[in-house]
Amino acid sequence: MSSRPTHTTSHSTTVHSKTLGLIGYGAFGRFIAPYLTRHFNVCAYDPQGVSNTSSLEIRSATLEHAATCDIVVLAPPVQALASVIDAIVPHLRPGTLVADVASVKVRPIALMQERLPTSVDIVGLHPLFGPQSGRDGIRGLPIVVCPVRPADTAAVIDFLANRLELTVSVQSAEEHDRAMAHVQALTHFVAAALAKMSLPETPIVTPSYAHLRKFVDMVRFDSPLLYEAIQCENPYAGEVRASFVQHVQALAKALDVRQTSDEFAPVPTSGPQPA
Repeated sequence: MSSRPTHTTSHSTTVHSKTLGLIGYGAFGRFIAPYLTRHFNVCAYDPQGVSNTSSLEIRSATLEHAATCDIVVLAPPVQALASVIDAIVPHLRPGTLVADVASVKVRPIALMQERLPTSVDIVGLHPLFGPQSGRDGIRGLPIVVCPVRPADTAAVIDFLANRLELTVSVQSAEEHDRAMAHVQALTHFVAAALAKMSLPETPIVTPSYAHLRKFVDMVRFDSPLLYEAIQCENPYAGEVRASFVQHVQALAKALDVRQTSDEFAPVPTSGPQPA
């Protein structure tokens, strides 16, 4: 995934030697595009259309054209990934590097392995950031690399670490999804419940309550499709949610028992007091 600028025109527009087709121009696609244009000649496709790209040096393209690039980044909702893969297969060139950026990895990687031709390289990526957490820049933010076939993982890591200045972790798809069942699925599940409670604003707050409201705000604007993918496409998320619910119910039951026990009997306000 390395890039190599060749020369600069008289209009100060850098011409890059590698082309990159960004398929999926939703919230994350629009967010990451400016960083990619610094290193690649980028074109983008989205079924809803691609707009506001003139200042970013991104060309709107057809799906077929985006699929002919040197690097193809798949950034649609996970739920649409299978149909997107099937649509690009006839147009991919041998040696193309195909990367997905889904929040889960087991199913997307399995789909790419099963449906993409053996003549292309595959790597799974998960940027653990987005428009909210990366609004002040992506330098130092984490990204997971899942090597698949037979992509030059060292070159991918070098680009991510040294060009985009991200903090890179290398994991298998299974290791990634097991971790994300806690890191993402659980946190988004808790945040969704708290959001439905509509935590009130109050002038009397503790630091922990302020952090709780901030925690909810960080995921409040995620799309329903992203939330669904994190919860339903991760094969390990269900057991983590069930464990959390079980522990919450046990804690609530323990408090109910204590409230009805003699330990919480009212203290007399008159009459003889114990010594």
